[in-house]
Amino acid sequence: MTLLSPAPAVRITTEDMSRLRTIVERYLEGSRAEAAELLELELDRASITPQHQIPADVVTMRSRILFEDVETGRRREATLVYPDEADMAQSKVSILAPVGLAVLGLRVGDVIDWPLPNGRVTTLRIVAVLYQPEAAGDFHL
Repeated sequence: MTLLSPAPAVRITTEDMSRLRTIVERYLEGSRAEAAELLELELDRASITPQHQIPADVVTMRSRILFEDVETGRRREATLVYPDEADMAQSKVSILAPVGLAVLGLRVGDVIDWPLPNGRVTTLRIVAVLYQPEAAGDFHL
């Protein structure tokens, strides 16, 4: 994976890091191996923060966000979830999907160029974190 511009910092809670490392191990073999490898690269460069100290504007697992395709201006809401919880009809995007990988750990205002499976690249901007479990005190999620 080669990003076109320097990637913004990635911040992940201690709990999310532990769960996501398990996801990487689970999916390194099989049809989602490439996505698991990309997730592992993101985890390797992430700063780890305790749940109680993660800023409210950071995209954590199970956060509901508003993001924008910078090129088209199209905005979309989505909830970042684990692979078994993904449901596009409910805008639940898997961490192993290209968009899920792109937004993990970013802050409101961050912009990232992210390669898509078909060889295209999209530029995404985090517009808002509409719900973050940690900010809401939902530490059990």
